[in-house]
Amino acid sequence: MSAAPDELTRTTSSITPTWLLRREVALCPCSCVGKRSKTKFVDKTIAGASSVLRQALFTDDLAAQPGLLQRLDPRVKSITVLAMIIAAAFVRNIPVLVALYVTALLLAVASKISLSYFVKRVWLFVPIFTGIVVLPATFSFVTHGHIVVPLGHWFGHRVGLTGQGLRSAGLIVVRVATSISFVVLLALTTTWTRLLAALRSMLLPRMFILVLGMAYRYVFHLLGSVTDMYEARKARTVQAENSVKSGRAFVSATAGTVFLKAHAMSEEVYQAMVSRGYTGEARTLSVFRVRAIDMACIACCAVVIALAVGVDRAIGR
Repeated sequence: MSAAPDELTRTTSSITPTWLLRREVALCPCSCVGKRSKTKFVDKTIAGASSVLRQALFTDDLAAQPGLLQRLDPRVKSITVLAMIIAAAFVRNIPVLVALYVTALLLAVASKISLSYFVKRVWLFVPIFTGIVVLPATFSFVTHGHIVVPLGHWFGHRVGLTGQGLRSAGLIVVRVATSISFVVLLALTTTWTRLLAALRSMLLPRMFILVLGMAYRYVFHLLGSVTDMYEARKARTVQAENSVKSGRAFVSATAGTVFLKAHAMSEEVYQAMVSRGYTGEARTLSVFRVRAIDMACIACCAVVIALAVGVDRAIGR
């Protein structure tokens, strides 16, 4: 009877893979023992897709908050945001643009949007990229003027950053940041369906609105399909595959499958729409009404734009 456990152990050892029974050295916090495995590019892509889904759900939650901008009519918000962007494009002084940016921050706080999240959402990509693009314009060999930051000499000529170049670059960066702030406010405080309905009521082409709505809705469905396919593949894999070649093979096979799914889905969705009475005009259940708070918003926007343009002209004289 004492030999039974030994036979069971030998049988289990012969069936269980060696890589599962092998002990590994634990990793200490200082990373001085062991070897940390790098995340594969497929895992990073799937994680990025999941992050997009989470951000979309979080945006819908923000649009449902009882904030200031959430209570406004989407058409009013679209028109006022467009007017603020046009005003920012005509302003030529940085202090006025900074005042408009502070206005966007105050609106974000009044709309119950986290200020840190809003600032990161605005400054993380486009304004920084714009700053990198306009960086050469700050040098004296591109924009001539008074050198405020000398960087030495080049072929007998002083080289550095000019005050005129720095002002022009700062003006462009702040203008882009201000414009993006108002656009982000509109996107965070309005659900996608209500925004598309508002754009359609503003006489935008119906086919354009329809394509945008369907693309936004079903791109998340395709991302979910890719995530499910990858998780199913990992669940059915006995031994971990760390080769780049296997990852590329999975990506190529998944791309073809997703393309076929998207094509079949487009046909099914169109047939379902036709069977339910679709004639080319997208209809929504939302009924927009301009209320007193919307009129007050339009009046406040007009006052802010008039003050910004007036102060900008007064400073420029």
